[in-house]
Amino acid sequence: MTTAPQTNLEKVLARLIDRKPMRSEATLQADVRQLLLDGGLNLDENDLSVDLETQVGDGRRIDIEVGFTAIETKKDLRSAATLKDAVKQLGGYVHARTEQVGQRYVGILTDGADWRAYSLSGDNLVQVSRFEVKQRTSPTELLRWLEGVLATAEGIRPTPDAIESRLGADSVSHKLDRATLTALYEEHKGLPTVKLKRELWARLLRSALGTQFEDSDVLFIEHTLLVNSAEIIAHLVLGIDVRDMQPSTLVLGQRFAQAQIYGVVESDFFGWVIEVPGGEGFVRTVARRLARYDWAKVEHDVLKVLYESVIAAETRKKQGEYYTPDWLAEKVVTDAVTAPLDQRVLDPSCGSGTFLFHAVRRYLQAAEDKGRPLRQTLIDISDHVAGIDLHPVAVALARVTYLLAIGRSRLMSDERGPIRVPVYLGDSVQWQQRTDLLDHGHLVIRTEEGGMLFENELRFSEHLLADAGRFDTIVNELADRATNRPPQSKPSLTTLFNRLGITSKDDQQELTENFRLLCHLVDNGRDHIWSYYVRNLARPMWLSREENRVDVLVGNPPWLSYRHMSEEMQELFKDMAQSRKLWRGDEVATHQDLSGLFIARAIQQYLAVDGTFAFVVPNPVLDRPYWSGFRAGHYPDPNETVKIAFSGSWDLRRLRPHFFPRGSAVVFGRRMHAKIGEAAQGNTPVPLGKTTDRWTGKVPGRNSNWPQVEKWIKREEKKLRYTSEDLISSPYRTRFENGATIYPRYLFFVEMQEVGPLGLGGGRTRVRSERSSTEKAPWKNLPDLEGVIEKEFIRRVLLGESILPFRVLNPRLAVLPIEGSSTLLSGEHEHLERYPDLAEWWRIAEQQWIAHRNTKRLTLEQQLNFRHKLTEQLPGTPLRVVYGKAGMHVSAALVDDPNAIIDHKLYWGTVATLEEGMYLCAILNSPALTEIVRPMMSYGKDERDIDKAVWQLPIPEFDPLNTGHLRLAEIGAAQAEHISELVLDESKSFVKLRQVIRSILADSPEAEELDQLVRLLLE
Repeated sequence: MTTAPQTNLEKVLARLIDRKPMRSEATLQADVRQLLLDGGLNLDENDLSVDLETQVGDGRRIDIEVGFTAIETKKDLRSAATLKDAVKQLGGYVHARTEQVGQRYVGILTDGADWRAYSLSGDNLVQVSRFEVKQRTSPTELLRWLEGVLATAEGIRPTPDAIESRLGADSVSHKLDRATLTALYEEHKGLPTVKLKRELWARLLRSALGTQFEDSDVLFIEHTLLVNSAEIIAHLVLGIDVRDMQPSTLVLGQRFAQAQIYGVVESDFFGWVIEVPGGEGFVRTVARRLARYDWAKVEHDVLKVLYESVIAAETRKKQGEYYTPDWLAEKVVTDAVTAPLDQRVLDPSCGSGTFLFHAVRRYLQAAEDKGRPLRQTLIDISDHVAGIDLHPVAVALARVTYLLAIGRSRLMSDERGPIRVPVYLGDSVQWQQRTDLLDHGHLVIRTEEGGMLFENELRFSEHLLADAGRFDTIVNELADRATNRPPQSKPSLTTLFNRLGITSKDDQQELTENFRLLCHLVDNGRDHIWSYYVRNLARPMWLSREENRVDVLVGNPPWLSYRHMSEEMQELFKDMAQSRKLWRGDEVATHQDLSGLFIARAIQQYLAVDGTFAFVVPNPVLDRPYWSGFRAGHYPDPNETVKIAFSGSWDLRRLRPHFFPRGSAVVFGRRMHAKIGEAAQGNTPVPLGKTTDRWTGKVPGRNSNWPQVEKWIKREEKKLRYTSEDLISSPYRTRFENGATIYPRYLFFVEMQEVGPLGLGGGRTRVRSERSSTEKAPWKNLPDLEGVIEKEFIRRVLLGESILPFRVLNPRLAVLPIEGSSTLLSGEHEHLERYPDLAEWWRIAEQQWIAHRNTKRLTLEQQLNFRHKLTEQLPGTPLRVVYGKAGMHVSAALVDDPNAIIDHKLYWGTVATLEEGMYLCAILNSPALTEIVRPMMSYGKDERDIDKAVWQLPIPEFDPLNTGHLRLAEIGAAQAEHISELVLDESKSFVKLRQVIRSILADSPEAEELDQLVRLLLE
């Protein structure tokens, strides 16, 4: 059905938004109906009528009914009373229809200008989306919103843009689904099976993500929706009509078992939906929405797009979840997998399956080129391309991605045989290596008893793992029999043993014990989630056996920073990194992350000798000093030392736009033979070279493929500039320290308030939290602190934004519990109590911190004085040089206020004389210094993390007898005086003000001479 001419729709919309008192509801209904019929919403093709005044069944009539949506019209919803009554009326219709049709029913309330979508949450009608039509609103915008509610479009091509706009977090479709699922969970989260699944979900993600993981119901609900959607998409990839399928069949994947496609959809952490009343209706609704897309037409990792569209960017950033662009994964796989039919490939951190998608496609193309039969190709592929991930949502998505890579035509071919999708839930690092899951020839899985996870054990002899299909069948049958038997009974397993040829008495006894424990778990409400758990842990453990290791490792390991790991994980990480010579000490601990250890462990466990690898890594791997242990390629271990021959790298940090929050690189190499006690001759590791393949250019669109991107990229061989923390190039390095961590800011930074005509008494003032648009959750959502404070505790604070080249802007004010050269917080706060106003402020601040902090290890006092960065500044010194820790250019100034506190966005160092201060400021503010130091900076999106990189340069200590030093001090003093006389508009951003000053300095008479002096000094 074609859309009516735009002019006709505009006329209809003009009438709809005209809330004239004389307009009747009948006229409004007719206009709404015409908009729906003429708006290109595919209503005729779907055999959906737009009915007026339809009977609900109890004498009430729905104004307009379309499919599973009731539309109630009112002449004007601007009255609160009218709106309240209308919502109540609509709620009755939606509740009645929901009970009648057995799935979610949606309500729309409108007066033509105001459109509101509602969904049931329990017995309450909840608004989930709103669209307001303005004078300049296009009919297309309103129709797009309506289609999201009505879900009438068909045959939609699932492009990344379509997925994001129609299924992403901001879409009406997603908001409706999430509202329904949230209500289901809130009502039933106390059930034992639901609690168990959420408990195991949280445990795994805490292991995978450390303190970056936020254990919240909201995230569990989002993950449930994602996985249920992925499981439905898996059916649609095969061309299965999901609209009339039983929800339990969809979620449990019974049709896949019938089709001999194993390991795609199974009972997992998110199957709780079909176990609760109302859950089946929810699954039907999601299935109906997803069936509108043509999933046969997929040429990329579409589930990665779905995940990133649903999970908030801030949540993904905190958890380090940034997936590799398709074009990069495609190129890495092409270069790493040189003989796809002869190499076994594993991605040990597969995420949503981007690398798997391209590895599968590469294998299938090679098999097709060789003329191999499809049946044998699809049987063999599960032994040639596999993935592991510790994230249960990632595993669910990657399994469907694997199917998408195979493609519907191959999956539906009569020529194919059984298919096993080899994507497993497992821990590739094996954090608990001391209590290995393989114990004396057995796979050991601990289950929950007595409030402790995995206390009792399921044990399976290792030889049972060799045949994946047979092992899966054994575990599934044990779980199914335990679940479906009469309560408290324990049926015989003789028929199972006979059918599967289990003749060993030891195996029979072991499986009988496992069955007993599974029955016990089921009887206590701890259902057969354990079959899912056992089968997923089995295959990674089997792959780690030396005889089963793969030929190629590819992927993007987790970039989890040390500072975001849990305390337990930090201890394990440090221990494992130290033993492998990957640990660089406490000073740079916060800069280290999991990726290096992850790669070393993955190679140790999964890569065969002479096998090759290609991993996407943080760019500092190439040249930062704290990665020197990794670059050495020698990772000792008591069990099995790993030696590497690195073969090259790609430096990707200069590509634009940025596809990760940090600069990235790719490293390549080969595993060498390195058994304990073996002679070292001819077996020396080959470190990562100082020459890299540097890529520059602009990537044309985030969802481009490699042939499209290749044309826009320039590649050239470049030398890396190494720095060394062991070599202190400047004596000033030890004299400069990072400022204090005054965070969260709203607890400390304040604005002065009027005190009123009566005053407050001697030495006291009224203050209120100073707020900023840059605050992050949860702090930005909390109320201001306000009260009275003793004036002596209001301190001036310099932030990063306070410093311009040669100039200090007005400081901010903060409430800080400082007295003399220390804080008042030691000794159970007895000193603090001498100042009742400050004590009251601090008590409230502590309560807010304890309630909302993301780490349980630091008190507010420890946070404020982290690593003594506050007390190290006390008492203040007369002259300090400060510079910003981040920025595209170094900005420095001389601070002559001894009472000012320096924030952590600055570095500070005391100087003895004004001349020494001007000497340093002249050097630090010079464009030459920024140019020389930039390659040494650590990388965010650009080279902008200055920190102490400047002191890697040979900046000598100021010598008053050195004429060159004195001239630099003179130039610094002249430029400082010139900048101090400028009239600046301080309402503008500090970034703009810095640009203005740099421009003025560049035109100054001393600019050329300063550049020459600094280059002579440093180069």
